[in-house]
Amino acid sequence: MMLAKTFVARATSLLAGAALAFGLLTSPVLADAKFERWVAGFRSTAQKNGISNATLDRAFRGVTAPDPEVLEKARYQPEFTAPVWDYFDNRVHEHSITVGRQMARKWKNWLDRIESRFGVDRHILLAIWSMESNYGEILENDRVMRNVVRSLSTLAYADKRRAKFARTQLLAALKILQSGDIDVSHLTGSWAGAMGHTQFIPTSYQAYAVDIDGNGRRDIWNSIPDALATAANLLRKNGWQGGKTWGYEVSLPPGRKFPGGSMSLAKWQSIGVTRTNGKPFPRASEKAELKVLDGRAGPAFLMTRNFFVLKRYNNADKYALAVGLLADEIAGYGGLERDWNRPFTKLSFAEKQELQKRLGAVGLYDGPIDGKIGSGSRGAIETYQKRVGMPVDGHPSMEVLSRLRR
Repeated sequence: MMLAKTFVARATSLLAGAALAFGLLTSPVLADAKFERWVAGFRSTAQKNGISNATLDRAFRGVTAPDPEVLEKARYQPEFTAPVWDYFDNRVHEHSITVGRQMARKWKNWLDRIESRFGVDRHILLAIWSMESNYGEILENDRVMRNVVRSLSTLAYADKRRAKFARTQLLAALKILQSGDIDVSHLTGSWAGAMGHTQFIPTSYQAYAVDIDGNGRRDIWNSIPDALATAANLLRKNGWQGGKTWGYEVSLPPGRKFPGGSMSLAKWQSIGVTRTNGKPFPRASEKAELKVLDGRAGPAFLMTRNFFVLKRYNNADKYALAVGLLADEIAGYGGLERDWNRPFTKLSFAEKQELQKRLGAVGLYDGPIDGKIGSGSRGAIETYQKRVGMPVDGHPSMEVLSRLRR
């Protein structure tokens, strides 16, 4: 009886091992075959939408399997929810301001033309460029930029939650390729298909792309004038009001609640809401909405029409506010009167780079020295704090840097 059990167990083990080995050898092939069948089916859909066989052949040449990194990024759900100050500290800082001013000088003639044609403030466009691609730096990063056709095909094939979006964007990307605006080798974007210096998804590109440099192609990948003009066109078509701001930093009177929704600036002023710089509101009849992103201890803002137009680019209050604040800094208007409510002493951009270098020197960090505090930097800070007996919070603080300097 024991021998029979042993035989069955050994046979089962051998069969399982063989099946596992067979699966490991064949599953990628099966996955590729299924993906290629999906591509074949999608080609039929694309042809019905006016995409030629020649375009499809160019687009899908070499695209024989899903991109596993795209699926990994699509599945990634960060456990860490960044506090509001973390979002702004990583986007509005000395480096992004300095580079923005350099770009304003470098591209002045084109910015003059774009501003004249579309009525959108150049500093807003520069801030969007910074937010979307770090003034184009991200386009040189092969770890970020991917084949748009493969990325969108991967999502359409394997990500049920994004499949409808991805199919729509893939059809639009194929139409862009067919139009001749870009060749297939340069049709690159983020894992979700956002493209070029100003990170447009394909359908938004179709709606707003502009050939302002006059070379016959709407090239947001290689032509900075085209990319900035395309961003300006999006804002203009969504109601940007030229010559007006996005909003005002304000002081709130203590001890009272405030109404939701929009009221005139004059009405806000009548209940004690005033500009932090002491100046009057220039257009008292203009409507505005109160936004307080960091509680009563942090800065407060009255947001006007242009703030909500910025949200057509990215529908998040933090994004639109970061664009507005960075634009004001690039323009030389200055920063916040009341800073974010951080529970630590803030580091400058250069000091955050020093923090990363010193964490690397003690063997805790091997990421880029970019002054941006992401999950890798936070993890290294937490490990260091545990090592030296500091409170473990992962904050990029002067307290941590001072300890590292010893």
